[in-house]
Amino acid sequence: MIERWIVDTEPSERYPIFTRGNVGEVFPDPVAPLTATWGIADCAEPGWRDAFERFGAFDRDEFDPDNNEIIGIFGGYCFLNVSISRILGVRTPGLTAQSIDFQLWGEMPGVPPYAPQPTDESPSHTERIQATLGWVLTTDAHPVLIEEQRQLDKLRDNRPDLTTLSDTELLTRARQMLDEHLRRLFAQHLFTSYCATVPVGIIQAVCEAVGRPADMFRLLAGFGGVESAAPSYAMWELSRLADDSDDYKEGFARFLHEYGCRGPNEWELRSPTWGTDPALATVAIEQMRRTPDSEAPHLHREALAVERDRVAGEIAAMVEGDPETHGQFLAAMRAAAIFLPGRERSKTNAIKITHESRVCLTELGRRMVERGSFDAPNDFGMLRQQELDDWLTAPDSFTSELRQRVRDYNDLYTVEPPFVFEGVAPPISSWAKRSGRPVAVASDGDILQGLPGCPGVSRGRARVVLDSHDPTALEPGDVLIAPLTDPSWTPLFVPAAGVIVDVGAPLSHAIIVSRELGIPCVVSVTDATRRIPDGATVEVNGDAGTVTVIST
Repeated sequence: MIERWIVDTEPSERYPIFTRGNVGEVFPDPVAPLTATWGIADCAEPGWRDAFERFGAFDRDEFDPDNNEIIGIFGGYCFLNVSISRILGVRTPGLTAQSIDFQLWGEMPGVPPYAPQPTDESPSHTERIQATLGWVLTTDAHPVLIEEQRQLDKLRDNRPDLTTLSDTELLTRARQMLDEHLRRLFAQHLFTSYCATVPVGIIQAVCEAVGRPADMFRLLAGFGGVESAAPSYAMWELSRLADDSDDYKEGFARFLHEYGCRGPNEWELRSPTWGTDPALATVAIEQMRRTPDSEAPHLHREALAVERDRVAGEIAAMVEGDPETHGQFLAAMRAAAIFLPGRERSKTNAIKITHESRVCLTELGRRMVERGSFDAPNDFGMLRQQELDDWLTAPDSFTSELRQRVRDYNDLYTVEPPFVFEGVAPPISSWAKRSGRPVAVASDGDILQGLPGCPGVSRGRARVVLDSHDPTALEPGDVLIAPLTDPSWTPLFVPAAGVIVDVGAPLSHAIIVSRELGIPCVVSVTDATRRIPDGATVEVNGDAGTVTVIST
């Protein structure tokens, strides 16, 4: 086992705490060299800094210009900086370091407590953030996201026949897609994500103040327009058609054109998507075929929207005697309907441009396999960004080194990265082997505590699914138990009676999508995939955030 991955970064001295929380959904697997040096170092890290500056929370000179500090890679795995996010909480009116922890990471154990530093508080930044908050709570729309979506769809629609491009033209187009767009789109995504924390924080505070904290989750459900859930609606419509019909074939072609950018680990350039491997989508559609019409996802969402409006009316009436709180609550509900779906739309926009680069690189990889320079089309991911030109000139000279990198990369899958660390990351040799840490298996009557995700109570057979590539073990009415979820898991939500996730927080993917689809959900159930026996009957209580093992 290697002790350091080829693209590992240096820990930050000024901001020393890093976590896998939240980012584990975005990068569940080790990060390949091309994504690390290009997608993250050249685009995502500077884009995140742009977002902080636009939000008003930081100045550019508060970050190391020569080293990643927000997004770190340690032992090949992606980590997010906790210290920086906590400073955001300190500087933002109405938030705290602790509330940021909860919104982003949930209630996972082992996170070091917040230790204030002299420079954390900054009146000038707080004033700038206050102006941003005012905009968030008063704007009626976020139209730039729609315009960006339109531009990206136009890029996709006008994509040339890649098989007719030369190797050089393919690499040039791949570069154009990322270099010209990804930093800006990623900055937009992070800015919108931080804007989304504002109404969530206000709604949470009001619900707690009136003694109805669990209602926060009802108030954040059923908004519609959640891009990460949109493929599930399209898959549902396809699942109602005979798979040998012309309508299905035409519909599936449209589906791949519209949603081909989605798939497992979709931020990773070398990962397959529904567009590069359509079989990933057809398996999910086949699973939906066995789900009755009464479980159509739009029906669940409509019921949640009605419940949301009912609860919002009740809580608004409870605070009507306090005009300031009443006004803030109504403004927060309006803003939540804009920025929570906006967060997913901005993410989808960044995913779309990543995919435009991916399809060019995949075509290059296919050619390299035919010529004997690659063993697999996605071996391009083992290159570093700064090696691309030399590789294209003499691809065979990299073949041996890339094979070794693939072996080292695969070894990283055998270890489990720590959830959090402070200072220097522990060496890979000290990391636990996957599934090697003993846990107490739940028995009849045991109640596992997590965080409420989507309201509702359901029962079903527990099905532990560790890989979204193969959902065939999940039958309609089963309860999906997953380690974490990204959009590739979303189609599995539709036939499920409930969703249980090992990790998660109020703004994590599993909660946002389960609220859109109306599936009872509990997240941050530590080690659920190992503690709950596969096949057990369980009850998912999305209101209380509990999972009860009925029988094993």
